[in-house]
Amino acid sequence: MLRAVQHTLMVFFPPIQAEWGLALGLNALLIAIAQRLPLLTPSGWVHAGALGTILWGCLGWRGWLAVVIYLALGSLVTRLGFLRKQAAGLAEARGGRRGPENVWGSAATGALIAMLIKAGIGDSSLLILGFSASFAAKLADTFGSEIGKRWGRTTVLITNLRSVPAGTDGAISLEGTLASAAGSVLMTVVFVGLFTQPPTRLAWGEPALLVASIGLLATLLESLMGALVQHRVRWLTNELVNGLQTFVAAFLAIAFAACLGWGSV
Repeated sequence: MLRAVQHTLMVFFPPIQAEWGLALGLNALLIAIAQRLPLLTPSGWVHAGALGTILWGCLGWRGWLAVVIYLALGSLVTRLGFLRKQAAGLAEARGGRRGPENVWGSAATGALIAMLIKAGIGDSSLLILGFSASFAAKLADTFGSEIGKRWGRTTVLITNLRSVPAGTDGAISLEGTLASAAGSVLMTVVFVGLFTQPPTRLAWGEPALLVASIGLLATLLESLMGALVQHRVRWLTNELVNGLQTFVAAFLAIAFAACLGWGSV
């Protein structure tokens, strides 16, 4: 059906306009239906629609679906033990609904990489690894934070391992760290399932291990940043830290993969 709609659009519009028109129309329709779900604020849904249009227009349904799955998994884990976290003052604000700042803090790096792939700038296989690692890192962070705040029995500061209250910048727990690893692996599995065909000729295997490992590493680096820097710099918000985390994850994945010669042949 989607191909039929796209073919009809191309009869009346140039291919590029038809492609982006389809992406915009589909995302507008899906957002109109999905906004009843308690996942995002009203403005958050608008920005999610813009993000979805970019992803579908640049990477097709695979890139779009990967990020939808990320959003669903992140929202699901946020809801786990929500009342207990709320009573302890550790729950996400707005009833767990994410706003525009959360959307772009999580996905600005991924959106930039998607546009680079669409523009034919760089090696698509390496860029897909960076795209994957950015979301693996962010889901790892969400899993670790939400599960650690609810079920972490001993919370320590990553820099000196001294006991601190849950929710402290730079705090980690064994349970949260294991959850981060699980989140990174889960998001990597999603990408392996979706990106085994064009736009990349990437052969998964060792690259999947790299993506999952970097997802966890970037999450630990974010905790380190929180412990050392975030509380000292007023403008360094959680959303900006998230953006830095995803950028570092993407950069490390691309750099290591390039050194190992895992790009397109």
